[in-house]
Amino acid sequence: MNLKAGLSEALENAVKKSGIVSEMPEIKIETPKDKANGDFSSNVAMTLTKQAKKNPRDIAASIIEHLDESAASIKSVEIAGPGFINFFMDESSVAQVIPQVLEQGENFGRSTPEVKEKVLIEFVSANPTGDLHIGHARNASVGDTLANIMDFAGHDVEREYYINDAGNQIDNLALSIDARYLEALGQELVMPEDGYMGRDIQNIGQKIAKESPELIDTTKEDRIGMFRKLGVDYEMEKLKKDLDDFNVNFDNWFSETSLYENKEVNAALDVMIENGYTFEADGALWLRTTDFGDDKDRVLRKSDGTYTYLMPDVAYHYDKVERGFEKLINIFGADHHGYIQRLKGSLGALGKDPEMLEIKIMQMVRLIENGEEVKMSKRTGKAVTLRELIDTIGVDACRYFLAMRSSDSHLDFDMDLAKSESSDNPVYYAQYAHARICSILRQAKESGHETDKNADVSVIMNEQALDLIKKMAAFPNIVKGSAQHRATHRIATYIQELASTFHKFYNAEKVLSDDEDKTKAYLLMIEAVRQTLQNALKLVGVSAPEKM
Repeated sequence: MNLKAGLSEALENAVKKSGIVSEMPEIKIETPKDKANGDFSSNVAMTLTKQAKKNPRDIAASIIEHLDESAASIKSVEIAGPGFINFFMDESSVAQVIPQVLEQGENFGRSTPEVKEKVLIEFVSANPTGDLHIGHARNASVGDTLANIMDFAGHDVEREYYINDAGNQIDNLALSIDARYLEALGQELVMPEDGYMGRDIQNIGQKIAKESPELIDTTKEDRIGMFRKLGVDYEMEKLKKDLDDFNVNFDNWFSETSLYENKEVNAALDVMIENGYTFEADGALWLRTTDFGDDKDRVLRKSDGTYTYLMPDVAYHYDKVERGFEKLINIFGADHHGYIQRLKGSLGALGKDPEMLEIKIMQMVRLIENGEEVKMSKRTGKAVTLRELIDTIGVDACRYFLAMRSSDSHLDFDMDLAKSESSDNPVYYAQYAHARICSILRQAKESGHETDKNADVSVIMNEQALDLIKKMAAFPNIVKGSAQHRATHRIATYIQELASTFHKFYNAEKVLSDDEDKTKAYLLMIEAVRQTLQNALKLVGVSAPEKM
């Protein structure tokens, strides 16, 4: 039983039966902050005012008149303010969600969408030229959480990392390794102008010099070809290890180089030329992205015959569509805002729907320690890496903190708070709720209280307990809304609310008491809460410990 879904269906049927409008509106049901306004509230009467040409309170009265209250477990209903309809639910029916949660177990909250989509989420996709930093960590946490949520909401989801293993940056990586290789063999260090000075590059150069000193006798061109692959392989192996330890696992690792090897760049370009969206000017080939809302047209092929960075990106997105994905979601860094319209425009030029592509822009993260911003690692003097965050704070706290705020807002990551074992730390607070429930269940077993799945949960009448059940029952709709709006932070917010509601119940009422019927009902209830909390934490990639 899903109270909100049942109410939504009953409300829709009442609107249809009332005959006040010919076109059904979207039924929105909210949970009021003030309990005096009921368990649920809807503004549907006010949204129908223009269409029905009636006063919203009169519309609300007509809807209520045709409402099947028993079908939706409604105890009472009232009209409030300008036309809100407030619903008070039958408390005996509220508790019936408990056996549903226990029956569905780890699948409680999972749903089947009206339209199931094949979704590709591309995220992180950092250049393989150095370590992942805090910005990449937020991207990884949000991207993986979004994939979890959309999968749980019933979509066919794949995670993909785009490896930028072609272009100038990789050329510079190879040239930097070559410089370090020659240095290790006693030659003067001559780094390229935009070379990479990191310790990694020095280590690779020294390793190759030790294992293959004879390469010094080959041509520079041949060495660069070998070092390009060696450098990318070395960096990618390290990135994959860090992401794996961060509990982020990709279904696909897509190589940019493969686009050239498989002639997909040429194929995508031919399609855009054939569709009439390209033109030549100043010796270059341009794409008319202004036809699709971009602020200016973009160069695809420069006058010297080489491609711009945009062309392989276009080919890559063409490849995504050709693989059968119906929704493309890219999670980009804050400096990629200008990419949105040009990439959407390129899909249009390829004859595809630009709205297939959604681009989420991740805002910046500030690390805060002792009340001050931390810009550099104490160990390396450079940007704080994902590896350091994992080692210092732990995966659970890191993932939770990075996913608990809307991705379109700046985030202050308080390292001291993330490391603290107190109720002020949101992930500790949530995990402690789970561990506390596990502790109560162990105590119950030790004291002879057997969990009875057939216990009568209708005996639960305590206000805090009913609030807890209602909060638990909201989880499936929270998942649906989070998936629909790509709002990963809603899951973290829900986790906090569920944990808080449990702690309030725990402080107000004893689970284990002399009242055997109530004890059995409460044991079932808290086991259902534990399961819901575990399911929600799993979506964010956070563990649910049994002891703390």
